[in-house]
Amino acid sequence: MMVHGGYSVYGLKIGILVLDSEIPRIPGDIGNAATYDFPVVYKVVPGATISKVVGDTDPSVLNPFIKAARELEAEGCKAITTSCGFLASFQDVFSSAVNIPIFTSSLIQVKYVYSILPPGKKVGIITAEKDSLRLSHLEVVGIQNIPSKIVGLDGCAAFTAMRSPDPTFDPEVLRADMVKAAKELTSDGDIGAIVIECTNLPPYSADVARVTGLPVFDIVTMIHYIHMALEPKRYNY
Repeated sequence: MMVHGGYSVYGLKIGILVLDSEIPRIPGDIGNAATYDFPVVYKVVPGATISKVVGDTDPSVLNPFIKAARELEAEGCKAITTSCGFLASFQDVFSSAVNIPIFTSSLIQVKYVYSILPPGKKVGIITAEKDSLRLSHLEVVGIQNIPSKIVGLDGCAAFTAMRSPDPTFDPEVLRADMVKAAKELTSDGDIGAIVIECTNLPPYSADVARVTGLPVFDIVTMIHYIHMALEPKRYNY
């Protein structure tokens, strides 16, 4: 069997476009390489600050993201994701800019999750900032009509501290806020599964699953799902 070259580095299936920030990223966060049991490649997008991406995404970051995505593709990545779920706004644009799969947001999973739920159940969504999650974010990924309920961590002190000029936070405080949000989300008994939008929050997915007893989907579950599709397990028989 011949082995062909063409790249400088190999074995990097998943590329991750990272915001231009210095927030703390603990294991479980999309931006901590220890989150994965396979290699990923990161590319920081210059100028793509949190303030420019959360809410109504500043169009000035569009071209830098496209440039970075194309660089990841040229370096051999087979699929690309981003480090902010609010970039769902640009899913169609980014998909058209590269020739490999790109999944901008964990929100893309909402449609799939709803399709596997029993009749009458809704998808619960936990987002970083409910006030910043617009209808436009939902429309681009086709989930605006999916029965759902959304809660946010708006006003969470630990989350705010993480994004301050001197970024620092107490993971245990944020864990408590996530548990509180999850209990609020499921208090009516009509939620069948939960999707976490924010890429900083998967470190607490296990806590959400524990207190709700429900399946929890986040950007890390999606990355693993895509990676398994790119590199299916070989079975011996």
